[in-house]
Amino acid sequence: MPHSGTLYIDDFRQKWIEDDRPSASPSASPDTGPLSPAFSARSGPALWQVLSLLTGLSAGLACLLVWPSAVMSGLYVLFFTGFMLSSLIRLAASCVPTGNKTPAPSPPPNETLPSYSVIVALYKEARIASQLVAALNRLDYPRHRLEILLALEADDHETVRAFAQILAGRDDLSHMRIVRVPEGTPRTKPRALNHALAQAQGELTVIYDAEDLPDPAQLRVAAQRFVHAPPHLACLQAPLRPLHRTPFISRHFAAEYAVQFEVILPALHRLGLPFPLGGTSNHFRTDILRRIGAWDAYNVTEDADLGLRLAQYGYTSGLIAAPTGESPPETCRTWIPQRTRWIKGYIQTLLVHTRLHAGFRPAVWLGLGLSIGPSVLSALCYAPFTALILTTFLVNLLQPEAISFSMADRILFIIGLIAAMTALATGARRARAIFTLKDMLTLPAYWSLQSIACLHALWQLLTRPFHWDKTDHAPISGSVPHGPD
Repeated sequence: MPHSGTLYIDDFRQKWIEDDRPSASPSASPDTGPLSPAFSARSGPALWQVLSLLTGLSAGLACLLVWPSAVMSGLYVLFFTGFMLSSLIRLAASCVPTGNKTPAPSPPPNETLPSYSVIVALYKEARIASQLVAALNRLDYPRHRLEILLALEADDHETVRAFAQILAGRDDLSHMRIVRVPEGTPRTKPRALNHALAQAQGELTVIYDAEDLPDPAQLRVAAQRFVHAPPHLACLQAPLRPLHRTPFISRHFAAEYAVQFEVILPALHRLGLPFPLGGTSNHFRTDILRRIGAWDAYNVTEDADLGLRLAQYGYTSGLIAAPTGESPPETCRTWIPQRTRWIKGYIQTLLVHTRLHAGFRPAVWLGLGLSIGPSVLSALCYAPFTALILTTFLVNLLQPEAISFSMADRILFIIGLIAAMTALATGARRARAIFTLKDMLTLPAYWSLQSIACLHALWQLLTRPFHWDKTDHAPISGSVPHGPD
């Protein structure tokens, strides 16, 4: 395990650290940062990755022309195996307990609590300014140990003006300040976070999004955990719980988050595997975050990448129960761009971490294979396979003898359905959310929309790999969801 102030990493990574070690000084360069090119999505795929993809596609096409039946049978077996494994993994994750209930250690007194930096990167969020400031001001943490940095793009005058007006003359908000992010490229959330991190003074750092409603006790819960944890624990992830709303997209988005944060991540953590972080409510030891290069400004899912990079450097991540409420997207118009960015970033993360073929950590590859990999593959295949199943059913109704499902198809369908329903029920129970039978029956329609986003993500990966699809947020009403008793 790594010791405090050192990195437990392989020799080939040590050179990256010595050459590119981040500075702890607030004057460190916020634009370029210390991140090694080997860990940056800016470097693009490795030559061997490109050649492997082209060779595989060429060989597959050639085989399809020569042996079409054999290739189609092989593809059937491949996809059948992939979907069956994905379903069994989800079913198994639903059965993994979240952990033993052990008495929490005594909280440290205020005077000994570590100092905390809260960073929120914002762009075109003027109308949500009042809600965000109120939510952050509810955080229960000693003000003399807390700073809140609002990272605003320098040319986003409307948002800067909105926050400046709220903070002006408020003594109770003196721990909050605006950090202007200078113009530059790429214009992404991680670039803004890196700029603010260079000015952060806290021993611990947490990031939130514009629409977040964090549990007021979240900072204390995380700080207490860090105080009593070994030094190799670098990050704590809080569960994200979208506030329940009536639109179709919002309800299924909330259901998806319940499975991800209440089922999948706890299972990976319980098995000792690295997991992709969520886009907000990540609590870090600041010195470790700087040491590994902070966020990759060119990866549009910087959160997923960072969770795996911590594991590449020998650090671990954990989970806490105090949740963060947030507003879910309500329409396809807001959901598809967001999902496009997520899938594109997942592919970037896969490219980055699979090209580290020298001295790789098997646990990272296993974490990739159980989380990010299936997400990308499933998103690509949902709509075609749903259409195939519906078409087969319709044909069977009109011509019962024309097409028939094999026993293997029926088994896969039943196991997949049971796995999805079990994971959703488990996630809903743990998140204290309510999902109806109608929500469960309409899951395939929501899943199929992901294929549209996936195709858009593949196109953007070729044409605009570092473009950040902005998600618009509106003020919300609702109480902050509380963690489990």
